[in-house]
Amino acid sequence: MTYAFQKNWLLVTGFVIASFAPVMFLGAMQATSAPLQFTLDLLGLPLDGLPVHGDPASRFLAAIMGGLLLGWGALIWCLRAWVFDAAPEGVRRSVVMSVVLWFVLDGAGSVASGHASNVLFNIAILVAAVGPLWRPAPAA
Repeated sequence: MTYAFQKNWLLVTGFVIASFAPVMFLGAMQATSAPLQFTLDLLGLPLDGLPVHGDPASRFLAAIMGGLLLGWGALIWCLRAWVFDAAPEGVRRSVVMSVVLWFVLDGAGSVASGHASNVLFNIAILVAAVGPLWRPAPAA
């Protein structure tokens, strides 16, 4: 694995994170909340229509999360474009740390809220987002 490969993987990482933003944004509006409702149902197995999304507080939180996820994904793309060449190891470590911290807190919150099945999905997202960034690239 090379620095170039890791730099390109940051595109994958940013996309994986930001891809959840439109689903969250659509969940902010009652008329377009079906994709978020399905996502919550899937992540909170079994597929039974629960938890139900739609009260004003959860729609507001969906709007906030959509913005945060888009911004986090964009930040990773910007780190790739404008910082990686100057500090590849610093960017790699920062991105891995941010994804691991998301994983730990999201997983703990999922378990605490009675949706432990989400941890399984989070493992898949962790692996996809971090991928080859987990280990440093050998010096060129």
